[in-house]
Amino acid sequence: MYQVPDYNQTVSMKLSEVLADIGVDERIVMKRRRTLLLTESIANITNQLLDNRNASVYVFGSQSEGTTTTGMQSDLDQLICSKAFPVIQDWSDWIPGLYNLLMIQDNSVSPGYCLLQLLRKDAPLPLDGESDQFFFKDRTGKLLLKHFIVSAFNINREIHGPAGVIQGQPGYCDKDSVFAIRCTKWPQQARQWLNQQGEGQWPSAEMKQYCSRTGCFVVAVGCSGSEHEQLEWRISTSLAERCLMFNLNITQIRCYVLMKIILKTFTNPLFKDVITSFMCKTVLFNCISNTHSNIWRENNLLSCLSLCLYLLYNNIINENCPHFIIPGNNLMRGKISPAVKPYILEILSNIINSEGVVLLGIKCDALGSRLHLKFNNLCTIKTSDIISGT
Repeated sequence: MYQVPDYNQTVSMKLSEVLADIGVDERIVMKRRRTLLLTESIANITNQLLDNRNASVYVFGSQSEGTTTTGMQSDLDQLICSKAFPVIQDWSDWIPGLYNLLMIQDNSVSPGYCLLQLLRKDAPLPLDGESDQFFFKDRTGKLLLKHFIVSAFNINREIHGPAGVIQGQPGYCDKDSVFAIRCTKWPQQARQWLNQQGEGQWPSAEMKQYCSRTGCFVVAVGCSGSEHEQLEWRISTSLAERCLMFNLNITQIRCYVLMKIILKTFTNPLFKDVITSFMCKTVLFNCISNTHSNIWRENNLLSCLSLCLYLLYNNIINENCPHFIIPGNNLMRGKISPAVKPYILEILSNIINSEGVVLLGIKCDALGSRLHLKFNNLCTIKTSDIISGT
């Protein structure tokens, strides 16, 4: 039987109580999810009523996952999916009457990315044409879709990477709108993941079967440093990742929220966007997949957090954070400069070695002061004993 030391158990339980107080509990998480999924449904019904059937709306990210708090001030991540150009991975999937886009995933393209070749709509053959503002003709004659189409979509929006951002609307959170194109088939590069199983037996076979039916999106952003960076499209498995997030228990969700709060407090003010919340999510997935499920309990939250931060620390040392579903895609490629790396490692090392004490200094959602108050209210344990670990 796995035993949790008294200190770890005490801190974990009080930390779980604080997170519940600021809205990270089963009831609020489900309310957030239902609200945002309803928003998604309303947007798609509105499109149908307006006879705009060439686009679908998806709401992803922390708001729809329920992995946020008031103090985190999370953006609303919205994906606008075009249906005008079906994306196919095999010639046999060609759809007549439409300009299909063939995903090219050969050795010249970075793992987790693809090129999109325009095909004729009257026959499953390459379309012949010349380079223009939307397409580039390569040396082999392939007509490849450029990222410029996203610039046309994001008129009157501030651009952050592949997203158009709407900021500063009174009464609303900031909104990131990403243009994407849907592929109904599961990506070839992720097929091996369906047959893999870690020590934690997670995700289950049923979850993977569901994920395999969600297909994927392609988003207009290339791999940093790639020779095809301006033409590559990132393969996104956001619907599968939503399924994985919806199947986490409350301790796993709290662990992820804590990781994001730690980034917001200790690393982002100095090194913004070097370590992203998506990296933290990937680290969490990998930890859950490779550990027994019985460690993910409320009274072991502090150890779970340390486990995730330690894996993140090792990923930064190796400058390699493999995508959970497409492991060949290194999320840290080109993200961490030699000048920044030692400082981020030092910050993470101090957090891990503090055994939770550093959490007392977090101002987001008054988490630190709330935690301190929980210990002050204990009758049998003094705050000084908790801080010293005795």
